[in-house]
Amino acid sequence: MKRFKILAALALVALMTRGALAADAYSLDRSHSDVGFTVSHMMISKVRGAFRDYSVDLSIDPKDLSKSSVKATIKVASIDTDNGDRDKHLLNADFFDEAKYKTITFTSKKIEKRGTQWVAIGDFTMKGVTKTIELPFSFSGPIQDPWGKTRVGIEATLVINRQDFGVSYGSGMVGDEVSIQIGLEATKN
Repeated sequence: MKRFKILAALALVALMTRGALAADAYSLDRSHSDVGFTVSHMMISKVRGAFRDYSVDLSIDPKDLSKSSVKATIKVASIDTDNGDRDKHLLNADFFDEAKYKTITFTSKKIEKRGTQWVAIGDFTMKGVTKTIELPFSFSGPIQDPWGKTRVGIEATLVINRQDFGVSYGSGMVGDEVSIQIGLEATKN
């Protein structure tokens, strides 16, 4: 009887961890990925920019994305708005205060499907402020590339209020709503 209980317990553990083992690690293809943003300037035009240095840890189960996870880290110093003076200003205490807050991060807590839309729910931290956000995304793939690698694509767009994260300088000149655009391509390890 004791042997049966041990076997039953092992079988239960195997079933419980099966989903966790189904997700595979994916590596970011930097040449086909980007993290950008758009914000209103003086309420008459848009400023576009990007972060050039970031990392993303992806664990993906293409058959059931709810078993997947993501952790992203963006280096604030890599901001690029195609204007060096503006970039320096964005790095100082008026905006990102890069001397104190080197990174922007997102770590998923869960991923769920809502109708036809996928949503990654997790902690977003910017300028030392952490809030739980919902990041809607679309998923493409997996496909086999010509070199035999498995590839996936992820596109996400999110609007945040910069005031919620302590980035409050320039109200009236700089819009509060910041649109974040993310395009990722990754290969299975």
